[in-house]
Amino acid sequence: MHVDGSVSGNPETGMSGVGGTDPVAAWARVKRRLRAELGEDVFASWFARLELLEVSGATARLTVPTRFLKSWIESHYIDRVLNTFRSEVEEVSRIDVSVRGPAARPVAAASAPKPAMAPSPLARLQAAGSGMHAPGEADSEVSAPVRAEGGSGDLNGAPLDNRLTFASFVVGRSNALAHAAGERVARHDGQGALYNPLYLHAGVGLGKTHLLHAIGHAARDSGRRVIYLTADRFMYGFVNALKTQNALAFKERLRAIDLLILDDVQFIQGKSIQAEFGHTINALIDAGRQVVVASDRPPTELEALEERVRSRLAGGLVVEIGTLDEQLRTSILSARLAAVQVSHPSFEVSPTVATYVARAITANGRDLEGAVNRLLAHATLTGAAVTMETAEAAIRDLVKNREPKRIKIEDIQKLVASRYNVSRSDILSERRTAAVVKPRQIAMYLSKVLTLRSLPEIGRRFGGRDHTTVLHAVRKIDKLIGEDNVLNDEVELLKRMLQD
Repeated sequence: MHVDGSVSGNPETGMSGVGGTDPVAAWARVKRRLRAELGEDVFASWFARLELLEVSGATARLTVPTRFLKSWIESHYIDRVLNTFRSEVEEVSRIDVSVRGPAARPVAAASAPKPAMAPSPLARLQAAGSGMHAPGEADSEVSAPVRAEGGSGDLNGAPLDNRLTFASFVVGRSNALAHAAGERVARHDGQGALYNPLYLHAGVGLGKTHLLHAIGHAARDSGRRVIYLTADRFMYGFVNALKTQNALAFKERLRAIDLLILDDVQFIQGKSIQAEFGHTINALIDAGRQVVVASDRPPTELEALEERVRSRLAGGLVVEIGTLDEQLRTSILSARLAAVQVSHPSFEVSPTVATYVARAITANGRDLEGAVNRLLAHATLTGAAVTMETAEAAIRDLVKNREPKRIKIEDIQKLVASRYNVSRSDILSERRTAAVVKPRQIAMYLSKVLTLRSLPEIGRRFGGRDHTTVLHAVRKIDKLIGEDNVLNDEVELLKRMLQD
């Protein structure tokens, strides 16, 4: 700070500095702390695209790409952001969040190139279509937003991708039941609804979003009023209705449809929004309207939702879309190669190479899509034929970096509870008896070493405990397994059971 009270500038960024502190470096530390304190999922959803524009006097000006993010951060996290920022730059006493234009680039981001990052859950939710497009990619094949009929004003659903239909959905053993149920629901022309709600859950890239789009297309083609919403669009619509004092009209319009399709329900947050979600589901089901919901986990594991909402979701038909077996992967790969060959007739992949790719890539359908893109790039850029050697080189990163089995904290809790003859509710409770404390601490230890969750996030999953409690448990079990061979064998067995 200069003697006359003016603020020193940062010559590299053009950004004001305070008290000699580099605001860019301070903001980087703030984001690291938010990530550590809130956990990877929450950070990626709400803070990954929050950028520092400038620090001017006592005000830190931040920008986000959407109005929804601005509203959500201001409503739920502004105090946390301010307190974290003040711990780095004491002079900052106010946070101002604004929406940046599509061409705007925060100065902080321009100061140093950042490595490419995978899109956050919120970015994926806001991407048009099925999630097969990169953020910002032009999408001429996506249809116009579906509009609910009845009532005044707009309630726009997310766009439906014209490519994602039942005709292009490849059916195998792992998704046959989900496909059959979705097709029956979409083409049902009788009174009332079927399997209401239809709840689909699957991991990333296994086809649940494709199936939701297919249901939407088929139902709309039959003349039914359809809205397809991602979780962020539902939340934005409700928050915006509250701010404009149009909440009643929002509810009436949403409940005037024939079919509600809601994707990635696990991202719905906030008590008032969750309550409205529950009321909407109840109103539609009670009125005989069809509801289709998708998530990355079964309804019983949506612990952020109220019990009565989870119970309502579980009361319909719950179908899991399983992992892709080799036969299904081969079918998906063949369909994708055939589609590419329509626009690139000279692109050829031998059956031997196709079989190798289908066997090597086991994670999900999106990796198969990536493999086809890599093979096509090699063929078109080099003009050389696709051989086994070039295929191995092209997909090496997809095979090498394939994610191991995703282990959930809920699975750890259930397994440990079963092995030690206690209930999962005992582990989450405040009980302090030795019969409960030991398995609780083992479950916390396994959650730390087998998942990427932060200590605060693990604490929240164990009945809202503080992160220091989790740290104590991790250190204690780590020490004990080095001293007690029997306990070490028990923990190793639990690890193997969870990883198999």
